[in-house]
Amino acid sequence: MKKQKAIRYFVSLPSFLFLLFVNTTSFGQASLESLVAEGNEAYNAGEYQNAISLYEQTLAMGQHSAALYFNLGNAYYKQNKVAESIFYFEKAKQLSPNDENILFNSAFAQNMTIDSIEDLPLSQIAQLQNRLFSMFSFFSWSVITIILLWIFVVLFIGYIFFKTEALKRTLFFSGLVTLLLFIGCFMITFTIDQQNKNTHYAILFSTETEIWSEPNQQGEFLFTLHEGAKIQLLDDLEDWQKIRIANGSEGWIKNAVFRKLD
Repeated sequence: MKKQKAIRYFVSLPSFLFLLFVNTTSFGQASLESLVAEGNEAYNAGEYQNAISLYEQTLAMGQHSAALYFNLGNAYYKQNKVAESIFYFEKAKQLSPNDENILFNSAFAQNMTIDSIEDLPLSQIAQLQNRLFSMFSFFSWSVITIILLWIFVVLFIGYIFFKTEALKRTLFFSGLVTLLLFIGCFMITFTIDQQNKNTHYAILFSTETEIWSEPNQQGEFLFTLHEGAKIQLLDDLEDWQKIRIANGSEGWIKNAVFRKLD
């Protein structure tokens, strides 16, 4: 009897741990959904600061999505907080680059900024590349690449084991097309990954920031940037950061407050 009880205990323990994990996960998911729902109710009631608090609690619990960043951008926009609004709209665009609502509201937030910065004109090849890369998020490109790889493996195995000539020919050409698509998607995913690793953007939160030609104030004063400006971080030296803005202008800023978009 003791042995039977011990066996039952050890058999039931994994089941208990599994049920505990499932219940904990379900509870956590329910809590996240509850926070988002409360945030949405607060936003619809015009309680924007309360909505922001609830949304940011959701972020602190590890929930990240384009919709959540979009909601935060809208809530900060309603409070006329330029930098915060633009920051979260940019985060939303990273996860859903072609969402029309995000792009539309982001453009409205940009209109609140003091600085009018025009993008450098791009070549047709660069424009085509940007359109291609922005068709999907990096995560989506990664998933597509993996799926294509598995499809190619299945087609290759089928080509090896099937004996029918017509079927083998179909599998061969299907596999070849899938392989080419896989290589193309892999190159796109790899290029985006390298760009993400080597290119770092941030949103300026300082009300006003002076841009200098050198990492000291003995250099030439170039221009001034204001909160909400999107900057590319190029280098740093003690309290100074070298930046570039969308029109190609570069310079150094000191002790500026910014938040990275990485």
